[in-house]
Amino acid sequence: MVAMIVGFVLIAFTVFAALPAGLGWGNQIIVFLQGGVPVLTAFIGLIAIFIGIADIKDKKEAKKEEDLAKAREAASSADK
Repeated sequence: MVAMIVGFVLIAFTVFAALPAGLGWGNQIIVFLQGGVPVLTAFIGLIAIFIGIADIKDKKEAKKEEDLAKAREAASSADK
């Protein structure tokens, strides 16, 4: 509940700061976003690459385990 209240207060401050009648920081906010968005997208892209590599490794490991289970099942059915 406290987190929601803090969140609403911070959003209200941001809107107030961006309004021309408020603090008038609208232009500075736009400049910050223009500089920060390329850095943010590069960071998100890097994270996506790492997630993709981890996913490929997980799929290879799962396939190895599945093949091993099939081999064990075939060996146990051949013994009977």
